[in-house]
Amino acid sequence: MILAAGCKPPAAANGPAMQALPVQTQAVALNPVAQSSDYVATIKSRRSVTVFPQVSGNLTQLLVKSGDHVKAGQPIMTVNPVQQQALVDAQLSTENQKKALYDYNQVEVERQRKLFAAEVTSRDTLDQAEQAYQNTKADWQAAIQTRKSLEEQLAYYRIKAPFDGIIGDVPVHLGDYVTPSTWLTTVDENKDLEAYIYVPTDRSGEVHFGMPVQILDADGKVQESTKVDFLSPQVDTQLQGILLKAPVHSTSIAALRSAQLVKARLVWGTAPKPVIPVLSVSRLGGQTFVYVAATQNGKSTASQRAVTLGGTVDNNYVVLSGLKAGDQLIVSGTQFLQDGMPVMPMNAGPAKGSAASQPGQ
Repeated sequence: MILAAGCKPPAAANGPAMQALPVQTQAVALNPVAQSSDYVATIKSRRSVTVFPQVSGNLTQLLVKSGDHVKAGQPIMTVNPVQQQALVDAQLSTENQKKALYDYNQVEVERQRKLFAAEVTSRDTLDQAEQAYQNTKADWQAAIQTRKSLEEQLAYYRIKAPFDGIIGDVPVHLGDYVTPSTWLTTVDENKDLEAYIYVPTDRSGEVHFGMPVQILDADGKVQESTKVDFLSPQVDTQLQGILLKAPVHSTSIAALRSAQLVKARLVWGTAPKPVIPVLSVSRLGGQTFVYVAATQNGKSTASQRAVTLGGTVDNNYVVLSGLKAGDQLIVSGTQFLQDGMPVMPMNAGPAKGSAASQPGQ
């Protein structure tokens, strides 16, 4: 009996290998990145005053409104001066009366001196005339000083701007009765501004004179770079913070006003961090990641890396974690890539970047 020998069928042919995708890569390089923290700062003027009256009475004139620009010595309000003016007028009458008596005694003492020289009158009469003359002279001079004092007080009823500046809020109204404790308004000179920044006490050992400060706008862009020029030796008991001051030049930031709240960035120092192009970053489900070219068994594949990003500078992201220097970052065709996909790297050169500011460190 002849048995038929079975033949083993040939193995099925494997499908064609996935073709490597040409991509551009660049070596991740470290760049100096500023380590910084953002705080809310208050802009204050070095010349700012709250105006209070020095006298009591009803307001009869309001010569300014909020936002007005005033010059030094310019009248801004008037308190009813009628009563004080009456005192000045009465004192002036008293002064004139004493002046007339002084003039009389001056003539009389000269006459008595001549009579005494001619031995017509006695020494006692001359002494009485001299005494009367000196008394009326002193009374007249005292009346002059009293009148000047009343006139100076009268000037307080016309309230004037202490220096060139801008009028703030005016909470009083025409006819209001005011006293020396009544807040009338404020005058701020909108130059020589300072940023008041309170830093938590746990970072007190890191603050110092000359520390870089950046004033930011609402979009986070740097409006002005300045430096700390005052460091309080005491801790604020309410805020439990240390007060720092930094000058702000209003000529370069016309929009800033006294008492305005702004964002200030304190730069603690610099540290080397990876900086990568913005277009090399992909996002999926709230997670940010990049692709790096990984070589294994002589072949290159796209390796997906989750990264934590910081701030931006010149179209680059600062990488806080997920990459290290020397990694071959894929910077082109990332929308076509998948993790483990074969790639054909083409070196695009090292990553370019400049010193960046990294908040929140």
